[in-house]
Amino acid sequence: MLTQKTIEIIQSTVPVLEEKGVEITSVFYKNLFESHPELLNIFNHANQKKGRQQTALANTVYAAAKHIHQLHMILPAVKQIAHKHRSLGVKAEHYPIVGEHLLQAIKQVLGEAATPEIINAWAEAYGVIADVFIESEKELYEVADWSGFKPFKVVRIEKESESITSFYLELPEGLPAFKPGQYISVRVSIPGETYTMNRQYSLSGSKEMPHLRISVKREGGPETEAGKVSNYLHDHIAVGDMIEISAPAGEFTLNEAAETPVTFISGGVGITPFMSMLRTIAVEQTEREVTFVHATQNSSTHAFVKETASLCAKLPNSRMFAFYSSPLDEDCTDLRFYKEGLISKDDLERILQNKEGEFYICGPVLFMKAMIQNLLSLGVEGDKINYEFFGPAMDLKIDVQPVS
Repeated sequence: MLTQKTIEIIQSTVPVLEEKGVEITSVFYKNLFESHPELLNIFNHANQKKGRQQTALANTVYAAAKHIHQLHMILPAVKQIAHKHRSLGVKAEHYPIVGEHLLQAIKQVLGEAATPEIINAWAEAYGVIADVFIESEKELYEVADWSGFKPFKVVRIEKESESITSFYLELPEGLPAFKPGQYISVRVSIPGETYTMNRQYSLSGSKEMPHLRISVKREGGPETEAGKVSNYLHDHIAVGDMIEISAPAGEFTLNEAAETPVTFISGGVGITPFMSMLRTIAVEQTEREVTFVHATQNSSTHAFVKETASLCAKLPNSRMFAFYSSPLDEDCTDLRFYKEGLISKDDLERILQNKEGEFYICGPVLFMKAMIQNLLSLGVEGDKINYEFFGPAMDLKIDVQPVS
């Protein structure tokens, strides 16, 4: 337990963390990797280059300081991060290293303002916060089918769209259990790269399939940080090759116990976790009311068209909608299903038949922000809206103003 004095000191730093949080975490990561370059085998280099990891950590530190007197307030975020850490292989022994460099970064950025009293309070608070993460991650390691990474054989490769390809993975001793919506981490050693690279991909298959399936979007070019892993998988992995993956993880999962209506709203490659969820409903909850809404650029980028239609055909209470940002083309033969343009609040209002069910959203950050804001402005309760980030969780700063 923290003393009241420590709590007060930590809370007094909240304004400066709001202002200089990203600067502190940027210095932190720079110093961390200079002292411990081996940790580059764990961290996503692309997220570092984009500044997403720095921003996500700054948000976490800020939230921890703000709620230091009631840390249970940040437990949902802790659980989400703990899943990612377990998936990547972050261990308890890494936390003292992180703590040392975080305190060093606070001193470096704040200078004389970082008094011994403030540093000592943060050292004490970090120990408590780290214990929360360590305990959460310990529980996840204990229930995981394996620790670290295990080689799976690629038994099938299938192109889903011009930019998304599915890889079917097999393990002779049997597949791990997973919940629809979870993801795995893929670890690759790319020729010419000093460190191994990790990326997290949603499982797009379901439990009744004989293989695990991940569906990977080709990002950027092979020379860009964002595109190195996806391009390597697309261009160099063939049937018969082995891919190292971690055990399934993630909190963004279908509520399989519920019988309430469910609405899926995806943008681009955000459709992948919903394929697992939709397949599960088609097998186990055929009477459940399902609305499936997907936004993409055009028919060439629209993945899983036939599979989605086939699954929805098995569900008598399902409806499908697709929105293309580019003009409709000749492949769009069913105009009741397709609509040109972005998804607006008015579109959602026409589509939604029930605002009391569960809503799942996945896609680019701006897309999710727009969809969440529109749902809230239409009267959907916030606790009914579930969403997933690809990469470090970012603060959406949601209000209830509609976004067209």
